[in-house]
Amino acid sequence: MGSGCRKVLFPTTLPSVSGLSSVKKAVKSQRPVNLDLRTIKLPITAYTSILHRVSGVILFLGIALLLLALDTSLSSEEGFATVQAYLGSPLVKLVIWALLSALLYHLVAGIRHLIMDTGHGETLQGGKLGSKIVLVVSAVLIVLAGVWVW
Repeated sequence: MGSGCRKVLFPTTLPSVSGLSSVKKAVKSQRPVNLDLRTIKLPITAYTSILHRVSGVILFLGIALLLLALDTSLSSEEGFATVQAYLGSPLVKLVIWALLSALLYHLVAGIRHLIMDTGHGETLQGGKLGSKIVLVVSAVLIVLAGVWVW
């Protein structure tokens, strides 16, 4: 590497920053004052996106519980009886319903994303309408799953 190239890549003096202070003032004055996430109003599309991610994490963690129950139930007759007894518990029914709820929401939101991949509902109004449809359809399916589990 020649010395001329070194001077370009690693200058010994810094460029002038005289206009930097006015840029900092302009940027600083446009920053939001309120950074409390609980009070910031997010659009409905943001809520559906966040819920889609949360439901995916819940499913990822819930699969471990379901695989453990499957392994126990297949290990022996006593293991099957133990899992069957646990499934009668209201707390376990609540966990199963929560996992089904996460699955149903994730499924409906995923179908929405597939539809958006085809070019439908990509506008702002289409996105809002799609989010509302996801929430309503998911709520109906989650209630039906609750009736089925209980």
